[in-house]
Amino acid sequence: MFSYIWSTFLYQPLFNILIWLYTNVAGHNLGWAVVWLTIFLRLALLPLTIISERAVIRQEKVEKEAAEAAKAFKNDPVAQHEEIRKIMKKNRVSPWAKAVTLGVQLLVLILLYQVFIRGIYGDRVIKLLYPWVEFPGKLNTDFYGFNVGKVHDNIWAGICALYLFISIYISDRKSKQWDASKVTFLFLFPAFTFTALWILPMVKSLFILTTMMFSDTVSLLRRIFFSPKK
Repeated sequence: MFSYIWSTFLYQPLFNILIWLYTNVAGHNLGWAVVWLTIFLRLALLPLTIISERAVIRQEKVEKEAAEAAKAFKNDPVAQHEEIRKIMKKNRVSPWAKAVTLGVQLLVLILLYQVFIRGIYGDRVIKLLYPWVEFPGKLNTDFYGFNVGKVHDNIWAGICALYLFISIYISDRKSKQWDASKVTFLFLFPAFTFTALWILPMVKSLFILTTMMFSDTVSLLRRIFFSPKK
């Protein structure tokens, strides 16, 4: 039952969308088809992304008010704790939107992995295609000299890891103190990401990189247009 639902309602629709994008949008380039798939996915999830970004703004407000309360009641720990509790209750932040967004992206990541592991050639493509999706013939897996289905790709896995390293550093650059946990996370998480993407087909790196760039663009626009005035 689960296998039928997974194949019929998740795997096959994603496969057809990918092939349709390959034929009609990406100029018969499978790498660009994955990039466009990622962009359209993030646009579909944009309402949830906006809710998530608003939650980030609210969280920043909570942290600021909590810091001010800690200073105001620094000589009275009981009153300090009570005031911070009131602030947290008044500005409750729900992570559901971000959780749903991450969950959908993880699902697509798994589905894309299965697409490339199961194969995208020959009779399998014909059997999976809907009647309204044109048969693409032999798929072009070349992306600027890189095979999107190849594993153990150092270049694109390295680009993703470097981009992640820079993103983490920029987000924490205003910190006055870099403790051991922050420094460890700064280096360890990009290294873990590189290892995971190096093991997987190169198409995963394209998906992750496009996702990170889209998220950072939304965050940048949020800071420009919606950040509270000082």
